[in-house]
Amino acid sequence: IFMLYSILCIRTNTILFKSNFMRFSTLNESKLHKTLKKIYSEIYDGKTEIELYGYIYDIVTENKNIIEIQTKNLAKLLPKILDTIEKGHNIKIVHPIVIKKSIEMHSSNGTIISMRKSPKTGSIYDIFWELTGIYSVLLNKHFSLEIVEIDMIEERIMTEKPVQSKNGKRRFKKDWIKSDKRLDKIIDTRHFDEKKDFLDLLPKNLPQEFCAKDIKNKLKENKLSSRILNNANLIIWVFNKMELIEYTTTKNRFRYYKLR
Repeated sequence: IFMLYSILCIRTNTILFKSNFMRFSTLNESKLHKTLKKIYSEIYDGKTEIELYGYIYDIVTENKNIIEIQTKNLAKLLPKILDTIEKGHNIKIVHPIVIKKSIEMHSSNGTIISMRKSPKTGSIYDIFWELTGIYSVLLNKHFSLEIVEIDMIEERIMTEKPVQSKNGKRRFKKDWIKSDKRLDKIIDTRHFDEKKDFLDLLPKNLPQEFCAKDIKNKLKENKLSSRILNNANLIIWVFNKMELIEYTTTKNRFRYYKLR
């Protein structure tokens, strides 16, 4: 009886934790997340905020396919993705990549003080930072990834004195804090359902055996930022984990690969 009582307590606490977590997640959705959820629910004629198997799904279609909007940290979705697939559902992850960002500064009472363009630009190659946490499911027949390239507006609130960011990652305190982010414009969408979709991200005219330096040199021709160019090693790592490429040899301390 004591063992049964303990099991029931554990199960009850787990359910309560999931329920509280789901409510917290919904309340903390950004404007960007809410807008994309509305757009995709209309495209796929799905219902939003549906509870199944102890999870709250962003969108569930009439034929029980799942669509999740995730603006960052795709790795956090991996357990949910695996559970969903195990239950027999197809799941699509929609992930926005910010190509251009505008910064809208507000006073504490909500008045817009200024608006400016951020000098930072994004690229489709930014997805490789996110793919490191979900590479194991990328080629699963029940999984698909949709990248939405967007222009975004980041909302900030001016503070009376320098403060730390909400995530505590600022090296130095600043006199503003991020308050929200919202969609400005959808530029393009890219679908990743099979091997070819991912391999299309490799630069054209690579040698038969190539290394990260070869990828970096080819991407330079597209005049991408140094931040993106430094993703070359990450591209190699992800594609190797996905078994799309295989190691061949090492020359002058560079590891070379070829397509499988």
